[in-house]
Amino acid sequence: MDWVKTLHDKQGERIGLLRTTCSDFQNQEGTFITIKPSANDILQKRTHEITKRNLLNIAIAFTVRHCIPRNWLNKNDQFFFPTLQLENTFSLDCLVFALFHEKNRISCKDGINHWIPFTEAEVDAREKFQSHFMSDYIRGKVRAESNEQVQTKFFDEMLTQTGGAPLEFSPEARAVMDAGRELWRYYHSQPGAMADAALYDIKMHFQGTKTTRNGRVQMAAESSDARYTELIATLRQRLKVLARKIEPRVYEHGFLRR
Repeated sequence: MDWVKTLHDKQGERIGLLRTTCSDFQNQEGTFITIKPSANDILQKRTHEITKRNLLNIAIAFTVRHCIPRNWLNKNDQFFFPTLQLENTFSLDCLVFALFHEKNRISCKDGINHWIPFTEAEVDAREKFQSHFMSDYIRGKVRAESNEQVQTKFFDEMLTQTGGAPLEFSPEARAVMDAGRELWRYYHSQPGAMADAALYDIKMHFQGTKTTRNGRVQMAAESSDARYTELIATLRQRLKVLARKIEPRVYEHGFLRR
């Protein structure tokens, strides 16, 4: 999506990277959030820095690529620049979607995890987190300074209003947050739980890995832990409800055209 190229922030502290490919549905699987991109992705300039100053807009760029399932009818549809101001509710719905989507591949094994949306007390963590950025951001304790380059392309006013009051999520987004909190809490009750675990790490803990026919090692699709299976299913279902809420706004804002 060319719109992402207008959101570059080389000055802010990096909290992650958005990896992208071509601006159509056929390539949406190549869009994900990570800490550690491949050398080839860096060489081909497929990554975009995520900082506190462009976080919401990057979350939007990520969400519009993943909230609508790809099918044979839309596989060639192109993503465009937004044509409307990006208002707060839409932005925050996209933030929550990006935090809990499976294509958020942040892992604490790759570096400091700035994407934990909860405090230690909320999830009964035994150790202190290395970063409180995301939970502080959600609680309004992070003030995002304006970025002139981001401002030129539908600057989201939330970027300068996150200091002071907690972010106000929609009921659908709060339901996702609640489900995620229960999942994190259950993970932290496990022996050997990593304090800074991200969603990817939690899934890996419970689902483990498998080796494919071509010898590749990847995350297994299921877990033998019944409680985890219940919790992750609830999270995924609530994320689908949030996605259905966001979908018509993607068209209203001009990211996709019917």
